[in-house]
Amino acid sequence: MCPQRPLALSPSARLTLISLSSSPRVTYPSPSPSTSRSTFNLRFLLCISSVSLSIEASLMESLLQQSRAMCPFLKRTSPSSLRTLATATRPSTSSGGGTMSNLQVIARRCPVMSKALAVQSARMAGTKRFTSCAAGITGLGNKHCRAPTGKRTLHSTSGNGANVSAEIYKNTQRDPAGFSKIKTPSNATAAAATSGPRPEAPVGKPFNYNSFYNTELEKKHKDKSYRYFNNINRLAQEFPRAHTTSTEERVTVWCSNDYLGMGRNPEVLATMHKTLDTYGAGAGGTRNISGHNQHAVGLESTLAKLHGKEAALVFSSCFVANDATLATLGSKMPDCVILSDSLNHASMIQGIRHSGAKKMVFKHNDLVDLEAKLASLPLHVPKIIAFESVYSMCGSIAPIEKICDLADKYGAITFLDEVHAVGMYGPHGAGVAEHLDYDIYASQDTVNPRSTKGTVMDRIDIITGTLGKAYGCVGGYIAGSAAMVDTIRSLAPGFIFTTSLPPATMAGADTAIQYQARHQGDRVLQQLHTRAVKSAFKELDIPVIPNPSHIIPLLVGDAEVAKKASDKLLEEHGIYVQAINYPTVPRGEERLRITPTPGHIKEHRDHLMQAVQTVWNELGIKRTSDWKAQGGFVGVGVDSAEAENQPIWNDVQLGLKEDEAIEAAVEREFAEAPMRTATRPAAAATSSIPVGVTA
Repeated sequence: MCPQRPLALSPSARLTLISLSSSPRVTYPSPSPSTSRSTFNLRFLLCISSVSLSIEASLMESLLQQSRAMCPFLKRTSPSSLRTLATATRPSTSSGGGTMSNLQVIARRCPVMSKALAVQSARMAGTKRFTSCAAGITGLGNKHCRAPTGKRTLHSTSGNGANVSAEIYKNTQRDPAGFSKIKTPSNATAAAATSGPRPEAPVGKPFNYNSFYNTELEKKHKDKSYRYFNNINRLAQEFPRAHTTSTEERVTVWCSNDYLGMGRNPEVLATMHKTLDTYGAGAGGTRNISGHNQHAVGLESTLAKLHGKEAALVFSSCFVANDATLATLGSKMPDCVILSDSLNHASMIQGIRHSGAKKMVFKHNDLVDLEAKLASLPLHVPKIIAFESVYSMCGSIAPIEKICDLADKYGAITFLDEVHAVGMYGPHGAGVAEHLDYDIYASQDTVNPRSTKGTVMDRIDIITGTLGKAYGCVGGYIAGSAAMVDTIRSLAPGFIFTTSLPPATMAGADTAIQYQARHQGDRVLQQLHTRAVKSAFKELDIPVIPNPSHIIPLLVGDAEVAKKASDKLLEEHGIYVQAINYPTVPRGEERLRITPTPGHIKEHRDHLMQAVQTVWNELGIKRTSDWKAQGGFVGVGVDSAEAENQPIWNDVQLGLKEDEAIEAAVEREFAEAPMRTATRPAAAATSSIPVGVTA
């Protein structure tokens, strides 16, 4: 006898019972005489309770009538009650987990059904994977409930349902004799039963991984693009000096992107020391889990105010910021097209690739080409124009305002990378976009979005920048509308799934940004030094690629020669300038990239000129006059190029007095900025810079 208490079907059983009316093709033979009718029918109901089948309602009623004659439970339970009870489920105690219906729970208490279910589970575990669901577990993952052939699910067609029901019926015909001798299989047994036969041993040879690595490296060596890393250890108290592998050797660093020396700024260091002592080394988690703190909130607020935007978001680097933002927007906006400057940084190129969006590359700073591509796209199509303000390898400046005009005309948004400009340009150090409206922003202590409406920086939709370079720390960020920033915060894997920046780093970066927003002296002094170095190279006929920024690229034109020139400067003259080769720059445009800082004074400059002059002579590298004789190249030897590339910072903005020499202006800047006099002793000591130091 079955227990005299209510019984319920599983949710899938309820769906099954309700849907048993659509397939006239499914028929069932009578149970064998050796099988109890009640056992057969209840087992049948349990089996089909987890499979979506379609049979006639009349067949279901007939099935119930047969069962009622032999099963007390079915006799007293109406079809409507079965449908109602089928909604009740509870967690399964079986090895498969998931949920099970009250019908299955009660059936396990039945002296007949408990054994039948155990045998059925054991026999079906090693055959069809879908029958584990039919045995009563309704909450397993989809992979356990798929049809054994093809990609369709069990309920995909009525024909498939008929096949499944026939398989279930076949299992119900097995003789229940011996049920008491069979136990429900353990987890290990079930796992072994479903693991299947062992695959045959693979044939052939395995992939040669080391051969692959060596082949790729050999390619880099052959095309002279293999990168060598120099061991350079910058010294905070001797900026811009560093030691190499030996702590006794000193070199002067002329290619650091710590453009303003903020990596050793006393205010920044004091803040970082205090934060480190109070909050420890790491953030302790991602921004979503334990890594969101007051330092992140404060830094993002400072960045939003710097650019006059509603919100900002900090990343582990600006490479990640660019990649994550472009990839997210490009993949989420329907039919998005991203228009990218041909000289864009690798981080932007990577983000565009990851987005899967259509890409259109326009010629560098070519407004005609950009407009032609924009005009080819329907107005309703979402478009992103991605470009940089300062292109780091050539020093060129984007026509930001005119690009904004095109964006407005053709319904695009602008994505501006200010990585090499933040801290360097503008009254508050917000970048080139701020600098283009210098007078408006110079009249404000902090950026006021209300009074700067319509300025170039205000018109930019998305600004990205770095906490490294001019700010001397590490990290990256985006700034823009609150909705855009929240979208990236919520959807970008590059932001979500990474540990937050350390508290000391964020606090230090916040201090550096606020310091540069209050003081222009560092960037003014850097610009004065840049002018002095460019002028000195011009007098020596050393080929400087013309540009209006703080970047000083010396054209070499050959990868191997550029590497030799860099090595000679370091090993024989104690000057570190890194060679820039393909793929960072196109082949044939290899160069040395020099970046003066406020700490590079006349003694450093004189030493640099002497060393470069010597190396150029020894290696026979082309001079400006040589390039000019050949018609010019990348602006070198082209008279009009120099005239077209006047400095972004003009004389008035730099505070130059009429006919004032650069050296006099530099000395005045040092005298008027007590904070920077800390760099003077180390700099002055370089008057006896050793030549011929071996790295």
